[in-house]
Amino acid sequence: MYLYPFYAFYIVLAMRKPLLLLSALALAACSAFPGEEDYSLYVNPKIGTGGHGHVFVGANVPFGLVQVGPTSIPEEWDWCSGYHDSDSTVIGFSHTHLSGTGIGDLFDVTVMPVTGAVETGREGACSYALRSEEVAEPGYYSVPLERYQIVAEMTATARVGLHRYTFPASEDATVVFDLENGGCWDKATDAGFELIRNEEGQVTALSGYRYSTGWARNQKVFFWAELSRPAQAFDVEGDGKYGYYRLGHTDAAEKVLVKVALSPVSVEGARANMQAELPGWDFEATRKEARKAWNQELGKLKVTSADADRKTIFYTAFYHTMIAPSVFNDVNGDYRGSDDTVRHGDFQNYTTWSLWDTYRAAMPLATIVHPEKIDDFVKTFYHIYKEQGDLPVWHLMGNETDCMVGNPGTIAFADFIVKGFNAGIPADDLIKAMVDTDERDDRGLDLLHQYGYIPADLYREAVGNDLEYAIADGALANAAAFLGYPEVEAKYREQSHSYRHYWDPETHFLRGRKADGSFTEPFNPFAPEQGNHDYTEGNAWQYRYLVPQDVEGLQELFGGREAFVEALDALFNVSSELEGEAPPDISGLIGQYAHGNEPSHHIIYLYSMLGERQRAAQRLRQVYDELYFNDVEGLSGNEDVGQMSGWYVLSAMGFYQVEPASTRFWFGLPIFPEMKVKVAGGEFVIKAHGPLDGYIASVKLNGKPYDKPYIEYSDIVSGGVLEFVLEREG
Repeated sequence: MYLYPFYAFYIVLAMRKPLLLLSALALAACSAFPGEEDYSLYVNPKIGTGGHGHVFVGANVPFGLVQVGPTSIPEEWDWCSGYHDSDSTVIGFSHTHLSGTGIGDLFDVTVMPVTGAVETGREGACSYALRSEEVAEPGYYSVPLERYQIVAEMTATARVGLHRYTFPASEDATVVFDLENGGCWDKATDAGFELIRNEEGQVTALSGYRYSTGWARNQKVFFWAELSRPAQAFDVEGDGKYGYYRLGHTDAAEKVLVKVALSPVSVEGARANMQAELPGWDFEATRKEARKAWNQELGKLKVTSADADRKTIFYTAFYHTMIAPSVFNDVNGDYRGSDDTVRHGDFQNYTTWSLWDTYRAAMPLATIVHPEKIDDFVKTFYHIYKEQGDLPVWHLMGNETDCMVGNPGTIAFADFIVKGFNAGIPADDLIKAMVDTDERDDRGLDLLHQYGYIPADLYREAVGNDLEYAIADGALANAAAFLGYPEVEAKYREQSHSYRHYWDPETHFLRGRKADGSFTEPFNPFAPEQGNHDYTEGNAWQYRYLVPQDVEGLQELFGGREAFVEALDALFNVSSELEGEAPPDISGLIGQYAHGNEPSHHIIYLYSMLGERQRAAQRLRQVYDELYFNDVEGLSGNEDVGQMSGWYVLSAMGFYQVEPASTRFWFGLPIFPEMKVKVAGGEFVIKAHGPLDGYIASVKLNGKPYDKPYIEYSDIVSGGVLEFVLEREG
């Protein structure tokens, strides 16, 4: 528990169990969409706000730059999103947040309505939020602030946050603009305000900027803010990082509106964004438009189910996949490049690319349900490459963080390419972007090129790095084959087999190998800190199966199909105990299968690739039932910017893409009796006949028997009907 002396008075209130209030009255306020279902009613934004889910709570629109919502006092791991179910403190309402990350940043331009005197500093204007009266729904957030008796509401457009504060009767009402405080690792390096006055000399708007360093080492945000009431005075304190917009007198229940537009480019860009997206002050209309935007996206997947919780879990998961990536340009196309240069693009530029996570399911899902965005994704990746010399790894607000291992940007980029998305970029340039990314000599690649693998005694997390590089090389080979570059394909197909250097024929695990060829000792497959921390957020059990680019080759190493199946069974049946220092990322354990972290996400589908549908169905049901809940602790690990949810949404369709940069989606187990998917070719209908707790016994595609154990991407996006016949085991 966090105790802050100034708020000891509120400690009893803070200990209350926070609740999500979705009253019929609140929902009815803007849920009417004549002629169509309101899918936002099935979203519970509080799923994943407990445990280590780290999800964002607040108001935004799909893929919007602005995520406006509460930011709490704690600057700790479980507050990476600014919000956690266990704590109800609010320092203000920030306009940028991350969702589901393992590192904190952003929280730019924090606004807090207050009455009375407050001090600068993170706790200066803080209040407890009355969580029992909190409302969180797609595109809208509301909560009472107990210290000030103010009700704070907010909604958003893509680049503008709109606040509505209901004040009590007061003589000293103020709106505080905080440019100092950021995320857990974020520190403001420079900030400033400029006041805009009306003809009477009153302050009616303000603009400014916030530069910071943290996870994003050189972040620049510009803003333009307007208030519905002029200020009696405007004071700047705290080295110019705190602005106090003095309203003075407010009547009881008086509403004051604040709108804040952001730009990665300039103040002028922020102002133009506001004029384009939110020139007026109609809060309810803006809220309705935000909800409409969410319904348009959520309605791309229409499920039939009598299980209300399952439906809520599903639509909340789909919602979580669309918080990011986020638009990162102005309405006129200007954006800030990776080289800190302002550029103009003929495309929608995006940021917040958690690619080590999302290349596995969230990105393949996007190629099905968001085909209209993929060319913009391709252009974003390509321009990042042109600006920084390689494809993105973990890109945030125009900055390469180089977070996590391997070349995940290559995997996603190649996946877009093999599915027919090239954004009009010549094939030579597409290939060059991927090859140049691999040919760099940083992040362990120099050792990989020298030895053919990364020696564990020369580089930390060698196995984790190498296996991910091998997956990227497999993806590059597939893209080269698709584009017609056989020599490039051959080179990277061979390079994608580097994982074989780590194979220990005695233990049948992939182990760290030193430069002299010997394995690291001692060896304990249950210990994450093995050797030189040979694995990344995992141990030898999870990394034993991280070869999705060459499943047949891995099967051969195990000694054939039966031996491989036996090894998979062992993973799920072995003890779940972790030995030594284990990071919290290794979570959601079934045996040593760790669903709470991404290296395990494809493993169940290896059963399908080996012809073991019943085994696949058994484990998928276990994950569906035991690791996803309609509850604040409804995720088994970090949301990871949509991947944890993307796995669920894609799996709910009854299939999953295992191989990198592939057009094959391997069958697993559908969750619903029927799902209608809006695709480029119209509608793709997925039907499940029989018991949903069974397994896939047979398949039909467009009324004809279908014998393949996977479905092609082209068949999905062309539209049609996929029918699963389910039977119970035995």
